[in-house]
Amino acid sequence: MAGLQQTNSEMILLSWVRQSTRNYPQVNVTNFTTSWSDGLAFNALLHSHRPDLFDWNAVASQQSPVQRLDHAFNIARQHLGIEKLLDPEDVATACPDKKSILMYVTSLFQVLPQKVTMEAIREVEMLPRHSRVTREEHIEVHEQHFSQEVSFTFLIPSCCSEMVVSLPT
Repeated sequence: MAGLQQTNSEMILLSWVRQSTRNYPQVNVTNFTTSWSDGLAFNALLHSHRPDLFDWNAVASQQSPVQRLDHAFNIARQHLGIEKLLDPEDVATACPDKKSILMYVTSLFQVLPQKVTMEAIREVEMLPRHSRVTREEHIEVHEQHFSQEVSFTFLIPSCCSEMVVSLPT
């Protein structure tokens, strides 16, 4: 049940973000990892609720991802009272930490208007889901094939897929 509740909470949060940022063509939030690394999503989310705080075009077009992230985190701290929980350099990566992004977006959700439409939730339900093989399933598959080939597995952060390279023996 906890996993189901977390999934529903994430879906509602993602629906809220997508609904809030839909008028920003440069922003397409589909997850809580890679969609946030360029800093545009955080700024669009803030700007959609508080356009009086900064000029969107100036932020979107002239700054680097680290500068945009720093800008969003500073605006949230100064005007919304949300502490700077993330370092821009940790988010401006190929695969930022999902739990950290979720924690910060949840903080924004708590202080900004929270209206989420059923249409926005249905939209998120239609987003493609990436199938994920559990570690146990991965080990089981490799044990079955181990006598036939040698496999090397390179694990990359949780938001990205794992890559298996097999070399013939």
